[in-house]
Formats: sequence, C-alpha cells, structure tokens
Amino acid sequence: MLAAVVFVPSAPLLVPELAGPSAFDTEPVRSAVRDALADAASTGIDRWVVVGASDDPVTGPVEESGSGGFARYGVDGRVSVSDRTGRRMSLSALIGAWLREWAALGPTSMSIVGRATTPAECAVIGADLGARLRKSPERIGLLVVGDGSTALTPKAPGGGRRDSAVALNDSIVAAIAAADTAALLDLDDAPCDTEGVGGRVAWQVAAAAVDHSGSGVVAKTRYAEAPFGVGYVVGTWTVTGDRS
Repeated sequence: MLAAVVFVPSAPLLVPELAGPSAFDTEPVRSAVRDALADAASTGIDRWVVVGASDDPVTGPVEESGSGGFARYGVDGRVSVSDRTGRRMSLSALIGAWLREWAALGPTSMSIVGRATTPAECAVIGADLGARLRKSPERIGLLVVGDGSTALTPKAPGGGRRDSAVALNDSIVAAIAAADTAALLDLDDAPCDTEGVGGRVAWQVAAAAVDHSGSGVVAKTRYAEAPFGVGYVVGTWTVTGDRS
C-alpha cells in the first residue's frame, strides 16, 4: 500500500560535496528535505520508489543503471540502489540514490520516465504504478524528484525572471500544497517546457499513482523557494486511509 509521498528538488546542490562549504543558501532546502523524509519514515516505510524524469528527451518508462556518480557535476561521488545495468543514471535518479544513502531510507527502486512523455502517457504509467501499490502488502513511500520553473529571479538560468514562469511555478506549488492531483495531471507539457519545468513528468506520474492507489492524503509543504532562480518545493503527502 501507499504510505507517503515526498516531493524533493532535482538539485545537485542538495549534495554538500557539490554545493561547497560556502553555499549557505542550500542548507534550508536540505534541512527541509531531511525533515520531510523523517516525517514519512516515521509512518513506517518498508520500501521506497524514486519517481523521476530522464535527462534525455525520450518517452515512456526508462531502464537506467542502478548505480552512477556525480562526476559531470564536479565531484565523482558514487551512489547505488542496485546492480542493474542500463543507460546512465539521470540526475533525478542520482538525487534519489544519494538521498537513500544520506537519509538511510532502506530498500529503494527506481521508476524513471522519459522527460518527453506526454501528460496522457504519464497518467497511464502512474495509474499502473498506483494499482500495483494498492495490491502490495508492503508500506511504500514515493520519493518524487523534480524542479519547477527556471526563470523565477533576475539571474535565473532560464534567461532571467518571467512573469509567466512565476505564475506557472506558483500554480504547481499550490497544487502540491493542496494535494491537488487533478491540477498536476492537467499541467500542459508545452508551457512547462517553455518555462523550464523539469518536474512535470514525475509529478504527473505520482499524482496518477495516488489517484489509483485508493489512498487519501494530507499535504504538508516544508519549503517552496527559488534560491538560485529555480523553483524548489519540498513537501509530504501522508496517507490517511483508503478512499473506497
């Protein structure tokens, strides 16, 4: 059964070795992630599933390696969840694997979906995941890895601040804060791509999974800021029971 959903950024700067000793702006988001994972773990999680998007513009479920490293981000710290072979681990998978070790999450598997997957396809993939969660005797936590818009401040990497990016990011944060699965599933891929939203695919798969798991949830947002011009949101959906 589904026990909890934790939303975290797909940010290399969560990793202290990549952020550097003087990157004080990363500590609040890292602390929020730590607290969100602790909240979820306190409900009793037998197994985690990392839900994220691939780096490559492909569609559908993606088979990635079960181990990898952060060398392309400056420090070759190695992380692993299994001995599975496949294409190089995406950033979202690397972050999920690092969080598994950093927070001692226990058994963890990956559900990585191509970042070009359409909303309709995400809904199907998430529905299948949710149905499997509902049948599982284990208490399962979803670790959903993804970023918001990349144009939220004047120095943002997406070309500076855009009102359209801010409005879209605000709507995403509000949907996660309200556990509004319909709003997440309604996200349009075209404006998300335009505003640099990297988390759409992961959020839509997770939203559909929750809908089809039969679980009711209570939402709590711990962090929603853009310290580097990119939307980071950290939140927890805690399962309250079966809706059926």
